[in-house]
Amino acid sequence: MSDTTEFVIEPGRQDIIMTRVFDAPRELVFRVVTDPELLPRWWGPRFLTTRVERMEVRPGGQWRYVNSDAHGREFFFRGVYHDVVAPERFSRTWAFEGWPADVALETVTLVEVDGGTKYVAQSVHQSVEARDAIIRADGPRGGRESMDRLAEVLASR
Repeated sequence: MSDTTEFVIEPGRQDIIMTRVFDAPRELVFRVVTDPELLPRWWGPRFLTTRVERMEVRPGGQWRYVNSDAHGREFFFRGVYHDVVAPERFSRTWAFEGWPADVALETVTLVEVDGGTKYVAQSVHQSVEARDAIIRADGPRGGRESMDRLAEVLASR
């Protein structure tokens, strides 16, 4: 299995594709990424803690997470689930409340590969500029650290 997270970030496009292969069955990966009790253990960069305020994993269900840093600053994220097909995929909108002008559509697909699971997250932003702002804000680092933390949670199950 891969211990690296790969990104496809092409100039002039509105999307970011993040891929990681986990040494865990697809059902387990799906359960961990959709369980509000487990999500705070892996979502976000390591220097932040995560609190789940709402997580309704069903079409039309809403979600809202809060990241907090060591200084007590909080960062709010929210969206709506649009498609949930366990254990294969889910699609949801995704917005940072500090910048509500950009609402991305994220689709997470879980594919069985060689006894493990390939996690593919494609986020499509409203514009190239909005996507590039995520890149400049070091979004891929946060994604990479989330995937590393997710691998740790999966290894402990």
